[in-house]
Amino acid sequence: MNGLIIKAISSFYYVDVDGVVYECKARGNFRKSGVSPLVGDRVVISTTDFSHGVIEEVLPRKNALTRPLIANVDKIFIVSSFNCPSPDMFIIDRLTAVSVYYGIEPIIVFNKCDTGDFSDYQRIYLNSGFKTFVVSAKEDIGIYELKKETENCVSVFAGNSGVGKSSLINSIFGDLNLETGDVSVKLGRGRHTTRQTSLFKIGVGGYIADTPGFSSFEGENSSYDFKINLEYSFPDFKDYIDLCKFNDCTHTCEKGCGVIDAVGKGKIEKSRHESYIELFNQLKNIKEWSNK
Repeated sequence: MNGLIIKAISSFYYVDVDGVVYECKARGNFRKSGVSPLVGDRVVISTTDFSHGVIEEVLPRKNALTRPLIANVDKIFIVSSFNCPSPDMFIIDRLTAVSVYYGIEPIIVFNKCDTGDFSDYQRIYLNSGFKTFVVSAKEDIGIYELKKETENCVSVFAGNSGVGKSSLINSIFGDLNLETGDVSVKLGRGRHTTRQTSLFKIGVGGYIADTPGFSSFEGENSSYDFKINLEYSFPDFKDYIDLCKFNDCTHTCEKGCGVIDAVGKGKIEKSRHESYIELFNQLKNIKEWSNK
């Protein structure tokens, strides 16, 4: 049977198969192959009784993150608020770049629109090609439209402390409860909460990850491979990269750069290019051998 790993504790994996959750162990040959099952993995299991089974195979992944440990993420909702803290555009841009690199769709969410005007921020990210929502969890503004984006996918919410991620999730989904055997796990609070990554079934074919470590997602941007693919992790640069005069253009200061020219003409947002340069400078000294 095929299923989805929704929780992992020690060497036990909880696999959802059409609404029935099996507590599974992994075959010993996974250790030999160097592949460990992760929350979010699609797997093939065999059952030993009505509630227990064995993971026989991990199906191919679209992505796998290390911080937090999770696989096959489809969308990341990057949440900012108007104040306390105010939007940090570099953090947003860094998260979007890492998301694109991993094949995850970034969606920008400005929460607490009842406290200020997000129109300038919204314009920048809409012009850059990102789905962008301006919402208020407190006033129930834009919540229905945001909830529709979580259907039929595995999604995560990321953002600085204080931007209202928890209140936003509760406003969208109410109290999330996942039945695993006789244990009910409630998102974000309650005596059964853990520091483990878990997936919660929501709405129409969707899952949301409850992962307290996701604020460190931006720490994924330290690999050599990410460095050499940085220009492609800014999708708003795509139409202008091939217009550069030199093939080895870094798009930071060169004459004849198609990206810089597009910034000057207002086709690429200036703040996006500034974030690209800052990321480029952070990554430029990473060597090919450094992550091996």
